[in-house]
Amino acid sequence: MTILEDLHWRGLLADCTDLEALTKRVQAGPLTLYCGFDPTGDSLHVGHLVPQLILRRFQLAGHHPITLAGGATGMVGDPSGKSAERNLLTPEQLARNVAAIKLQLARLLDFSAAPNPAKLVNNADWTAPMSYLDFLREIGKHFSLNVMLAKDSVRSRMEGDSGISYTEFSYQLLQAFDFYHLRRTHECELQIGGSDQWGNITAGTDLIRKKLDATAWGLTFPLITKSDGTKFGKTEGGAVWLDPRRTSPYKFYQFFVNTEDASVVDYLRKFTFLSRPEIEELAARHAADPGRREAHKALAREVTRLIHGADALDAALKASEILFGAEIGDTSEETFRDVVGEIPTRTLERAQLEGAGAGIVDLLVHAGLAASKGQARKDIEGGGVYLNNVRVAEAGRTITFADLLFGQHLLLRKGKRTHAVISVR
Repeated sequence: MTILEDLHWRGLLADCTDLEALTKRVQAGPLTLYCGFDPTGDSLHVGHLVPQLILRRFQLAGHHPITLAGGATGMVGDPSGKSAERNLLTPEQLARNVAAIKLQLARLLDFSAAPNPAKLVNNADWTAPMSYLDFLREIGKHFSLNVMLAKDSVRSRMEGDSGISYTEFSYQLLQAFDFYHLRRTHECELQIGGSDQWGNITAGTDLIRKKLDATAWGLTFPLITKSDGTKFGKTEGGAVWLDPRRTSPYKFYQFFVNTEDASVVDYLRKFTFLSRPEIEELAARHAADPGRREAHKALAREVTRLIHGADALDAALKASEILFGAEIGDTSEETFRDVVGEIPTRTLERAQLEGAGAGIVDLLVHAGLAASKGQARKDIEGGGVYLNNVRVAEAGRTITFADLLFGQHLLLRKGKRTHAVISVR
């Protein structure tokens, strides 16, 4: 299976400027391709994973990937898919963001692999030295205003209430300049991007044709949305980030393990490097018994290992198992904190544990796991109450400082899946 056939099977082909010609070019030998990432924040999020993974797929197939950090375009802001003007970042903010994103890109792409190492470039290096007048003369003169106005990203903004500024209107010229520069200096023949980037990408292929009389291709992949049409990668708590300081590996794992049943096989194709037979086997098991969640767990394992590494995956799995009754044992405090963040938490004053300690019955009521002391006693007598994942045998059990996990927390569970944490302060 060729790289383009694989992308098609995985549902990662939306449009191509000339698929037949690109197919022949790919079959003829390795080519250079690129994708850009504007540093609008200090971390990429899971919505950025697809283009990174496509670059990696091309690299594994022997091609030469370039990742472009948009130090220049990030100062302008891409209007594609946006209903309002972005807030402009300072040069200092952009520099910090570029440095952070470089580290994240290096997790997926191999920058030392011979003979086709990935490259990382910053478009500020060739855009900043160019004067405004030179840019208008060398680049702007090749663009028809009628064509620019017809681009979906521009037309939709002009038809909206907010309109579009000249700054964002010019974005497609800057992106086209990037492709032209990379074609001229790095022999880059292909740009990839989401389907909302089609207008920007074709602006680049047109500029290359006019200025260099050379061939270049554009390829887009479908934008991934959830079944309700909302953006992929968003949760009630906000975006799911690739930086572990912003989204812990445990929460990252949980995001993927909680994928909707209807999307999990599609995500296995798009977000993992599992082979077609492996994915088809998981799809068959999922269809036969969705409740076993084998496909979900495989998806979460593969993506978490890919982004955060094997050790972080092990910690995320251990944290997940705590919620299913596994011994807390040598779990790290950092991992346990991730679990606490997912469970309803009540506070308790340290004074209440002094002396003889606090009764488990009172704590169950305090934590909201029992409506009354009588109900708490019944639950304990029925064998359904656990403290720190150890069954509570007697309703008269008292809790002291010795029971605290990491000197601060108590993990309570009723039944199989009803949890609460009490944090002592």
